[in-house]
Amino acid sequence: MIPKTVRGRLIAASAGSILVAVALFAVATILLVSAQLHGSLDSALRTRAQDVAQLAVSAPAVLTDPGALEGPASGRQIAVEVLDAHGTIIARSLTLGAGLLPRDRLVDAALAQGSTGYEDIRIADRRLRMFVAPIADAGGPAAGGVVLVAADTTDISHTVGHLALVLALSGAALALLAAVVAGMLTRRGLRPLRRLAHSAEEIERTGDPARRLATAPRASGAGDEIEQLTGVLNRMLASLERSRASERRFLADASHELRTPVTTLLGNVEYAARHGADAEVLDELRRDAARLARLVDDLLVLERQGAGAEAEPAHGPVSLDELVRDAVEGRERVRADVVEELSVAAEEEAIRRALENLIDNALVHGPPGGEVTISLLEQGGSAWLTVRDEGPGPDPSQRERVFERFWRGAGAGARPGSGLGLSIVAAIAERYGGQIHVDGSAFTIELPGTQTTERITPPGARR
Repeated sequence: MIPKTVRGRLIAASAGSILVAVALFAVATILLVSAQLHGSLDSALRTRAQDVAQLAVSAPAVLTDPGALEGPASGRQIAVEVLDAHGTIIARSLTLGAGLLPRDRLVDAALAQGSTGYEDIRIADRRLRMFVAPIADAGGPAAGGVVLVAADTTDISHTVGHLALVLALSGAALALLAAVVAGMLTRRGLRPLRRLAHSAEEIERTGDPARRLATAPRASGAGDEIEQLTGVLNRMLASLERSRASERRFLADASHELRTPVTTLLGNVEYAARHGADAEVLDELRRDAARLARLVDDLLVLERQGAGAEAEPAHGPVSLDELVRDAVEGRERVRADVVEELSVAAEEEAIRRALENLIDNALVHGPPGGEVTISLLEQGGSAWLTVRDEGPGPDPSQRERVFERFWRGAGAGARPGSGLGLSIVAAIAERYGGQIHVDGSAFTIELPGTQTTERITPPGARR
């Protein structure tokens, strides 16, 4: 069963890794030791068989002497049988007692072909390793026979089994030690995460984005990843705090802006209800309703345009030069300076609204009776739509604020407007992957992805 907690998984991974490593080491060690022990035994059997075969050729009479075949080889008691060419026993050691070494195909091959070989055999409850070697045909009773030598392998099995037990106990102990050490290290290493989780729970409980996640002190040994995560989350909280503050400010400003026309409208309605509605009162009611409708419409447009998180080229293509010509139609103080036909991928109504807002802004904040010029050109693959009045433009220190919602510069209180026009322009430009620039009294919308069709003659005339 996989642990559910990170700490449990780390502990399980550490202990499991140690167990796997020890198991692999144990298997390799057991195989190596077993091969070494069996190799040593095979070498001892071969040496003993060669000695007996030489003795059978050089001094065959000695083979039958009591105890001649009982001597140990390499510290190991080895059983010996000597067979003649017909397979009859002519000499044997007393190590096996009444038991006899098997006469199988290995013995037959040694008698017939003079080959040698090893095999594992079992006599009663004993497991033995046997080696068979031929005797040279050099005269004597054993000439052309074979020598069978065998030794008990129980000690090798016991040694390998004891080694396996030791390695298994050592692996279990190491795994347990690794689990304990991993538990201590992970407890210390995850302490910043627990602190982080506790801080996040407190922020969730209080619902206060102004609070920040606790940062681990340098002396605690917290890793860089924890610090980076804490920093990212704190920056996210700061962004949420700014967003909430912006929303609250927007709601407060919207309420303030809506209160004035609503109050005026209610006052005029109350007056009409008491004294009757004359032409002047009706005209006031129409102006108040139009102002209120315009303000509500601006709020809805600003919210709709600001809802797009990414650039959203849509609809189109929109012919900017046609929009410019339509915008200056019937306006006495507005003229167009268009040098080429340009189109962009956008929503025509949105671009038209942005252009109208820039024109209204220039007419309101420019000098009385001054002209407003609209220019259009292609530069660097983008369309640059500029609206310029004859005034000095916003104060350079306030240029960063002119696009804030409901912000109005000094002395603008007596002028018409709600402070939303330029905010809508900026939101529309951003929605379609563009941006807005301010240079003196010139406000320029830069929109990417233009299509130039042909050069046309600048109108140059007042429209």
